[in-house]
Amino acid sequence: MAEDAILGFLQNNEEIADSHQFAARIEVDHTELENVIKRLNGFEIVEAKDFKKDNYLLSEEGKQYGLEGSPEVNFFLAVPVGGISLANLKAKLDPKVFSIGSSWAKKNGWVEIAKGSVTKKVENVEDKVKDLLKRIEEGKVVDGNDVADLSKRKLIVKQGDWKDLEFKEYNLNAQGQPIQIGYLQPLLEVREEIQNIFLQMGFEEMPTNNFVESSFWNFDALFQPQQHPARDSHDTFFLKAPSTTRYLPEDYVERVKCVHESGGYGSKGYGYDWKREEAEKNLLRTHTTAVSTRMLYMLAQQRPFMPKRYYSIDRVFRNEAVDRTHLAEFHQIEGLICDHGLTLGDLIGVLEDFFARLGMSKLRFKPAYNPYTEPSMEIFSYHEGLKKWVEVGNSGMFRPEMLLPMGLPEDVNVIAWGLSLERPTMILYGIDNIRDLFGPKVDFNLIKSNPLCRLGLQ
Repeated sequence: MAEDAILGFLQNNEEIADSHQFAARIEVDHTELENVIKRLNGFEIVEAKDFKKDNYLLSEEGKQYGLEGSPEVNFFLAVPVGGISLANLKAKLDPKVFSIGSSWAKKNGWVEIAKGSVTKKVENVEDKVKDLLKRIEEGKVVDGNDVADLSKRKLIVKQGDWKDLEFKEYNLNAQGQPIQIGYLQPLLEVREEIQNIFLQMGFEEMPTNNFVESSFWNFDALFQPQQHPARDSHDTFFLKAPSTTRYLPEDYVERVKCVHESGGYGSKGYGYDWKREEAEKNLLRTHTTAVSTRMLYMLAQQRPFMPKRYYSIDRVFRNEAVDRTHLAEFHQIEGLICDHGLTLGDLIGVLEDFFARLGMSKLRFKPAYNPYTEPSMEIFSYHEGLKKWVEVGNSGMFRPEMLLPMGLPEDVNVIAWGLSLERPTMILYGIDNIRDLFGPKVDFNLIKSNPLCRLGLQ
């Protein structure tokens, strides 16, 4: 198609002056047309040569003339048939239009200005300037003399003219404006550092994306009795819809029921009637240990048994009164190791390693009670700033009544510990109100101005 159009045009015309305009005329992509011309030139059917074409852009004044018309035409159109005084015409027009328009209208012979009045010398005029500017804006060819006239009036600018301009000197050593970037919330900074510590110690992250959990995995599977105060609505958020879970592993449920009611695995149990409907209630998880329970149960189903190190850092929810140190939701850090023959000494050794990496080298342990760990220990660290011992977490060894119903081997033990993310973050950043750290009252300037968190890694 392009070849036929080229040869057909050249039969009746001397040349194709501009390939871009010709391509637009025959509605063909210029690249395709250029390839055809080069091929015809190679076979010496046509003679083609490249030429440099100056491209022009409209100046700001030129853009205004292109939209509103040239000043000379607007000046001419403002003159009535019978003429008008210069003073009245000046009041009628924009000062710039009057000044430039009067000069060009008189120069073009359109009007006569004499004795303080203006009269028309012709009936009609064409706005050649406006038309030329539109042609240039559309990329059409314009006569060289017209281009020169428009350039003199500074209505068009040649692309590349910046090379001939004088530029203001710049101080390349001067400081630039501060870059506006995002900032990590303090909790996220500390979370990342603690996560790195777990990874350095060979731990694997547990999936904690389900905030909703059943009472079975949150309480019953942990050998926590159904009469425990923590299972009361005053301490736990229960769901209205869906109010109960749809699926629980039946064989495992039966073993958990038996150990609660009558014991087993060396335990007397709690000696009460265990209720399925209580275990099926859905709630917002009160601790990430519910996730640990699921992971240990899945690990117990694998054969052969493989030792594991798990960790998690995520939100938990408790129906607590909000004050300076408590919220209804907070973040729990949890770590556990499942392996053959673990002892309390192993737990203490791991805790000393973990907390030393957090910058807490002075630790004490205090015996404590927990329904699903025995022995259990509270963890205290000496706070140099407060000059006293501060509780930083809880720990223990999961009870056989919890582990053996899952199907784990009898010689496999699990050591575990947990702490909140908020408490160490508040200590590190000098924050004394948890609501300034997490929730709708957080000050964004606090987030922006706080330094990066660097824990005492060893």
